[in-house]
Amino acid sequence: MPMGRSESVVPKPRPAAMVAPAAPSAASAELRQYYRVLQQDLLTRGLLRTDGGGPDTPYDAQDLAENFEAISFFNEYAGRGGGATGGLSRWSGPVRLQAEFGPSIPESQRRADGGRVAEYAARLGRITGHPVSAVAKRGNFHVLFASKDDSAFVAKRVRELLPNISQNDFQLFVNPPRTHYCFVLAGGAQGSPFDYIRGVALIRAEHPDLVRQSCIHEEIAQGLGLLNDSPRARPSIFNDDDEFAFLTSHDEKLLQMLYDPRLKTGMSAEEARPITRIIAREIMGQPL
Repeated sequence: MPMGRSESVVPKPRPAAMVAPAAPSAASAELRQYYRVLQQDLLTRGLLRTDGGGPDTPYDAQDLAENFEAISFFNEYAGRGGGATGGLSRWSGPVRLQAEFGPSIPESQRRADGGRVAEYAARLGRITGHPVSAVAKRGNFHVLFASKDDSAFVAKRVRELLPNISQNDFQLFVNPPRTHYCFVLAGGAQGSPFDYIRGVALIRAEHPDLVRQSCIHEEIAQGLGLLNDSPRARPSIFNDDDEFAFLTSHDEKLLQMLYDPRLKTGMSAEEARPITRIIAREIMGQPL
């Protein structure tokens, strides 16, 4: 069937998604170059591994249980200097991940990163046995991809999503130091802070692909309740050494433990310790 012809001589505006973003500012371009060089340096040193660990990174049930306690019951940001969180934190309801993009992000990058969030959501759901999905709207865990030029967008969205955010945390989102590759905040209502109901992550758009994907893996997993980094955790993305880029077999087991129904939200480390030792031995196939 032939297509009908419009009689209007007034050109129609281009859809918003098709409008080309403005050229990046000098500050954003400088950040992009900085992170490109940083990624190359990490790769040259054998870091940002994507193999998930191997014979050179053995661990047993005791390692798993100890790493779970260090990563789940402590927070590097708690009380500024870090410390105990007070209880096991996780989501009791479904996690609905919603990727959002600042105006500067080109359509090709939006498609790629949105697809990565969706794939990762499906993987996390399989690992945890908890409902985790990617949605286009009405999310409760928002993943903001934004460049330095999108600070107004970030400020507006963070104020809408986290109206009670502290000024310090707000500034981390809007104007993060470049040593912060990415950032996440997740939490619950005032009366039940360990039962998460919302999360917001910021991922810098200036990162090259590998580091940006690494941020997706780490920040979303941390937003599910694995709050801390530990220098003893290996192979793991929950370690500040940048050895691994993506969620490892060790990290999958940590998430499986976190959402095991034998653990209860709000439990202290002392209450959970005998249970986590049993779970770790079961997962590793070691005798109880």
